[in-house]
Amino acid sequence: MNTKEAISLFRYYQQSNHRKRTADSYRFLLQHFDSFFSDCDLDFIKPDEIYHFLEQMTRDSSKSTRRLRYAQLKAFFNFIIERSLPDLKNPCSATLLSKTFRMPRQMPKTILEKEIVDEMIYNTKNQRNRLMLELMARCGLRIGELLNIKASDVSERRVTIKAPKSGKDAEVAFMPEQVARRLGEYITRNSLAPDTRVFPLCYSTARTFIKKLGIKLNVNISPHDLRRYSATYASRNGVPLEIVSKVILRHQDLKTTQIYLGKVSDQEAIRWMDILHGK
Repeated sequence: MNTKEAISLFRYYQQSNHRKRTADSYRFLLQHFDSFFSDCDLDFIKPDEIYHFLEQMTRDSSKSTRRLRYAQLKAFFNFIIERSLPDLKNPCSATLLSKTFRMPRQMPKTILEKEIVDEMIYNTKNQRNRLMLELMARCGLRIGELLNIKASDVSERRVTIKAPKSGKDAEVAFMPEQVARRLGEYITRNSLAPDTRVFPLCYSTARTFIKKLGIKLNVNISPHDLRRYSATYASRNGVPLEIVSKVILRHQDLKTTQIYLGKVSDQEAIRWMDILHGK
C-alpha cells in the first residue's frame, strides 16, 4: 500500500468516526506527509526518514505541536497496521523518535474527596449553579457539553449530547433520579423554550465560578476535576470499568478511562481487600 492509498483510507474512516475539527488537524499533517513521501510504499519508509520529515515539518513549531504531529503520525500508522497491514512495523515506534518527541512526564492528578464535592454542591444555593455541579460530578458531563444543553435535550433521566467530542452525531448521558427531577423542575419553572440553552454561560464564567468555590474550601479545582471525580467515585464503589468508560465518561477506549482514575492509596487498597475477602 502506498502513501496516497493509506491516506485516502484513513480520511474515509475519519469522516464517519471523528469530529471535523480532528480531521482538519490531521489534514495538515497528511498533506505534508503525502508531499514528502509521494507514492512511496509504506513498507519502505524508515524511522530516520520519518525523523527528517517531522524535523522539517515542525522546525519552527512549539514543543507541544511537535509532540502532537508525532502522535498523529504514529496513530495514522497504527490505524493502517490494524486495518490493512498487520505485518507492517510502525516506523514511529523507533527509539530515536519516541525519545525525541516524548511527552513530558504527567504529574498524577489529585482526585477530589467525596466530602469536598458534596460540600461544594450542598452549599451552593443558586439552583442553576448547583445543577451544573451535579451534572459534572454525578453524571460526568464535560463543561462544554453542559453549557450547550438545550431544554429539548433533556428527557426524563436522559440528556442528549449533540455533536460530542467522539465525533458521533449524538450521545446520551444518564442522570440520577433526584438530579433529573431537579433539572426538569428548573426547566419548567423558568419556562425554557425547547431550543433555549439551559445554562447560558460562557466557558470562562463557568470556570471562574467553580474555581471560586474551590478557593472557599482550600482546593484548586477546575470543571474537568468534577468529571474526573465522577469516574473515580464510581470506580471506587465497584462500578465495572466498562460502565465507567462507556456510560459515565462515554470514552471510545478503555485506556483513556484508566488515565482518569486516580492513584489508589494504601488505605483504599486495604479497604477493598477487606470488602472482597473479609477482615
